[in-house]
Amino acid sequence: MKRKNLKKLLAALALPLSLLALAPQTYAATPDTAASAKIATQLKAEENTPLVVAEQGSFAVGGSTKEKGGTFSSKTFLEPTGQTAYGDHAYAFYQKPMHPKKYPLIFEHGGAQTKRTWESTPDGREGFQNIFLREGFSTYLIDQPRIGEAGLALEADNGKNPYAANPMYADHTMFMLCRVGTYENGQTTVFKGSAFPNTKEAINQFQRTWTPYTGQLDDDVSADALAALFEKTGPAILVTHSMGGTVGWRTPFRTDKVKAIVAFEPGGTPFLFPEGEVPQAETPVYAPVSATAKAVPLADFEKLTKVPMILFYGDYIPDHPVEEVGPDKWRSEYDMAKKFVAAINRHGGDATLVHLPDIGIKGNTHFLMADKNNLDIAALMEEWLKEKGLTDHE
Repeated sequence: MKRKNLKKLLAALALPLSLLALAPQTYAATPDTAASAKIATQLKAEENTPLVVAEQGSFAVGGSTKEKGGTFSSKTFLEPTGQTAYGDHAYAFYQKPMHPKKYPLIFEHGGAQTKRTWESTPDGREGFQNIFLREGFSTYLIDQPRIGEAGLALEADNGKNPYAANPMYADHTMFMLCRVGTYENGQTTVFKGSAFPNTKEAINQFQRTWTPYTGQLDDDVSADALAALFEKTGPAILVTHSMGGTVGWRTPFRTDKVKAIVAFEPGGTPFLFPEGEVPQAETPVYAPVSATAKAVPLADFEKLTKVPMILFYGDYIPDHPVEEVGPDKWRSEYDMAKKFVAAINRHGGDATLVHLPDIGIKGNTHFLMADKNNLDIAALMEEWLKEKGLTDHE
């Protein structure tokens, strides 16, 4: 979409009527989309300017150890006896600009992904890491425990995770579940009008981002490590994707340093609700990929109501059952997201749900932060942060 047309359309749809008609009591106002269009133009102008980094580095955070009994001997130094295993930490890579804003951005990836989610896009454009670094935010990209550069695990995989082994035969699966397109008659087809960078090399790069787990998938282990990072950085803004959503929501249970949560298409793992308020999921045609929900104590859930949050969902999510497994899965997830946002706001919180097609931004896949219009998505996020008073400098 041409940027001048986007600006005109967004200004007209600053508060989507479709959301108001659906559930007036559920949704807070969406970001000021006319203002975000101006930010998108600014981001575009900054793309090819020099990127100045004042400081960067990396470290492990959180985790624990496990000891193997017995007495270590240099004669059997390859044996585990008497040695200690380190694991279940997160890996963080950070960059700080010359004059950073007060609150850093902590970017958390989704399932079978790593911090690469936020780096360069599959077609080589700048990802959110650089986009927001240019905007003055310090950025922290993490690998969750038991994956990527945080691959040391204290619990071996239990064989239940299909994405915990090599070779990983899942290219068609991921193509469909991420709503990039369909696989029929022996070939993949990108959805018509998709914002996915549809070239042979971009698809090759996309498929090479998937990463096997090295241990059991445990959202609480991941939340422990993420909370430890917040304790190290101090107050910061959390940005999550996909299966990272539930990890993000568990983090405020463990630390009071989470200033806000931006969740891009949370799903694939449980949405959280107060005990006694867990809703039923919309069952997709292929039931195993249904959205899920988990009960937590009300005292924990109420901590989420103290953290402003916004959830973004892209295109190709139907409002009725369909045979295409990817879109139908996300119909179930999106329905659960609406119920989650309603629960947060019902308990006095500040949650916003944005379905991008409803504000005129179309064609986005599950990886909306890497689609061809990712500057528009980044601009919406930044404008929302500005509205919440979270973009001031130190």
